[in-house]
Amino acid sequence: MQWTDEGIVLGVKRHGETSVILELMTREHGRHLGLVRGGSGTRLRGVLQPGNSLRATWRARLDEHLGNYAVEGLNLRAAGILPTAHAVYGVTHMAALCRLLAEREQHVRIYIALEAILDELDEPLVAAPLIARFELAFLAELGFGLDLASCAATGATSDLVYVSPRSGRAVSRAAGEAYRDKLMPLPGFLGNEEQPASIADLADAFALTGFFLERHAFTPRGLALPDARAHFIAAVMRAVPDGSSHPAPGAG
Repeated sequence: MQWTDEGIVLGVKRHGETSVILELMTREHGRHLGLVRGGSGTRLRGVLQPGNSLRATWRARLDEHLGNYAVEGLNLRAAGILPTAHAVYGVTHMAALCRLLAEREQHVRIYIALEAILDELDEPLVAAPLIARFELAFLAELGFGLDLASCAATGATSDLVYVSPRSGRAVSRAAGEAYRDKLMPLPGFLGNEEQPASIADLADAFALTGFFLERHAFTPRGLALPDARAHFIAAVMRAVPDGSSHPAPGAG
């Protein structure tokens, strides 16, 4: 068995004296592990850092075997990630999400979104909205997508400012006003990529996605939300001035 694919490093685990087990999120083969001989040596140590993009060739005698990776670096962005706290936590958090996916199942949309975020991770007010949207996409990939396109009560598609924690559906301002204490705020940027996100919007967005991630992704597996997620959010809040918002694409 053999294939070659592009992949993003999620993590490595020492195996024996010189080898490592490499965990990749690949474009066509999903989350996939393999042995890299000599992976703990100086030649490959910098290549096998979380967040780096690689070209990997996987070989095994049988498909169910762990197999061996031969790798070459494509985008060694980890060197730019390591000096920044929010970036390190962001990579760690997204890797933890990807580990909830079954091994060797294709998730092309998740791969593409992950790669796009990693290329923007140095700027916290750009990365944070992308990661909030990534969490929404991840919920959808697991089969628990939120319906934010229309009001659950009226079918309206405008002025959607709440989400029902019970149904995961959007609620319009008019329909939800009487029940606002029981509803969750819906930041506009989650449904409109052109809309800037303030710090308050980001806080509301991560409260929303965190609620549904905990309910549908982590608690059923007996897990807690990753500490890296809370650290990422805190680092973003520290990194930007009060009242700041990220620019809409093409602005400036």
